[in-house]
Amino acid sequence: MNTLTIIAAAAENNALGKNNDLLWHLPDDFKRFKSLTSGHKIIMGRKTFESFPKPLPNRTHIIITRDKDYEVGHADCMVVHSMDEALALVKEDPLAFIIGGGEIYKIGMEYANHMELTRVHGSFEADTFFPDFDEDQWELTNKEHHPKDERHKYDFTYLTYIKK
Repeated sequence: MNTLTIIAAAAENNALGKNNDLLWHLPDDFKRFKSLTSGHKIIMGRKTFESFPKPLPNRTHIIITRDKDYEVGHADCMVVHSMDEALALVKEDPLAFIIGGGEIYKIGMEYANHMELTRVHGSFEADTFFPDFDEDQWELTNKEHHPKDERHKYDFTYLTYIKK
C-alpha cells in the first residue's frame, strides 16, 4: 500500500450526516470526490454503502460489516468483517480511499497517510461525525477555498493533509 487516503466532507463541528444521508448538496465536491476516487478501491462501512442508490461506477467497493451473513450481489463489491481484512485487499494498490462513515473514519485514521477533507463552513445537527484528529500528526499541504454560490449553499474549503 502506497497511499491510503481518507476522503470526507465534514462541517466545522465535524458533522458528517444524519439518518444515513448527507447534510448538504455541494456539486463541485461530488465532482472532486468522483475524480479522485474513480478507478480505485474504496473502503466503507455498510451504512455508507447502503446510502448509495447503487454502487458507484468505476470503483471497487470494500464494505466492512459485523454481519457475517451480509452479502452484496455485485461484481464491484467485496464484503469484509474488519479494517484489517479491508487493508489486506488494498495492500498492493498504489492508492485506495476510506470514504466513511464516522466509525470507519475513526478506525482508518490510524492507517491512513493522506487525507482529503472538505471542511463545510457551518455547524449542523447530525448523528454521525468525523473524528477529531491530532493536527500535529498531519501536515496541511494544500488549502483551496470555495465560496458559496448559486449551486452551493455553503462556503467550503478543500484541505489536503499528509501524515507526518
